[in-house]
Amino acid sequence: MEYRALSNTGEKISVLTLGTWVFSGGGTWGDVPVDQCVKTIYEAIDRGINVIDTAPFYGFGRSEEIVGKAIQPQRKKVLIATKCGLRMANGKIVTDLTPEFIQEEIDNSLLRLKTDYIDLYQCHWPDANTPVERTMKKLAQLQAEGKVRFIGVSNFEPALIEQASKAASVVSLQSQYSMLDRSVEEGALTVCREKGIGFLAYGPLAGGILTGKYTSPPNLKKSDARSFFYQYYQGKKFERVLDLLKELKTMGHPLNQVALNWVKCQQGVTSILVGCRNPEQVEHNVGAADWNLTPEQLGKISAALASLEDME
Repeated sequence: MEYRALSNTGEKISVLTLGTWVFSGGGTWGDVPVDQCVKTIYEAIDRGINVIDTAPFYGFGRSEEIVGKAIQPQRKKVLIATKCGLRMANGKIVTDLTPEFIQEEIDNSLLRLKTDYIDLYQCHWPDANTPVERTMKKLAQLQAEGKVRFIGVSNFEPALIEQASKAASVVSLQSQYSMLDRSVEEGALTVCREKGIGFLAYGPLAGGILTGKYTSPPNLKKSDARSFFYQYYQGKKFERVLDLLKELKTMGHPLNQVALNWVKCQQGVTSILVGCRNPEQVEHNVGAADWNLTPEQLGKISAALASLEDME
């Protein structure tokens, strides 16, 4: 496993992070038994992954509870990254990064995770109704109290990253980044490189489509995350992705590993979140960690991606 510095924290984190949105259960990703989730976490740790990313909103606490159960014997081996700032109101998801809600969130997260501190505490999504300075002041307070070691943000645009990092010591940004979603390259990722902020990439497999699993558009339920979070499964977009996969198959490695390795090779990326529902998927994804695409291969992929620029 390769390890990279997380900003100026002194911590070196694995280039792959275990993402646990899939542990939510229910319709979002399908049901995954708790015991299987725990075994998946153990496999990740055994394979050298030392960061586990979760959130209270994943299964309304289910994911955090599973992580808390699994890491008890191995707490010091892993960094726990969780989040704050999402809640349900009148049947809709709303952002809430007020100090009051953050306090409620962290108290509940600490209980579910069975720990007295969180290594990386991240704002899940921006809250347009709460000044970011007010949010950061609260997070800095939690840091001073020892409940939070490091502060991160997620899904923040460049201007908001700048504001947040002036108000507190922000060490990481978590945003979507894959061959099919490169929107961060000219903005957020550039800011992170310039400011020495770590970058955690989620969605590197674009909801699974870059694994080559689908040869025709799947019939997804409305509640399935792939139907609303990853926009590659319909019409001409799907056909273009199949053309890309033909090129990726010439790289001499499994498609999922090529997709992960491509993100790993991009300048400024610290770690890549991989969502795994079983130990076998952990093993398959970890295979991307210890090699790099050659400059020639990266050039071929860049040429193939150029033909996708008019997908939107």
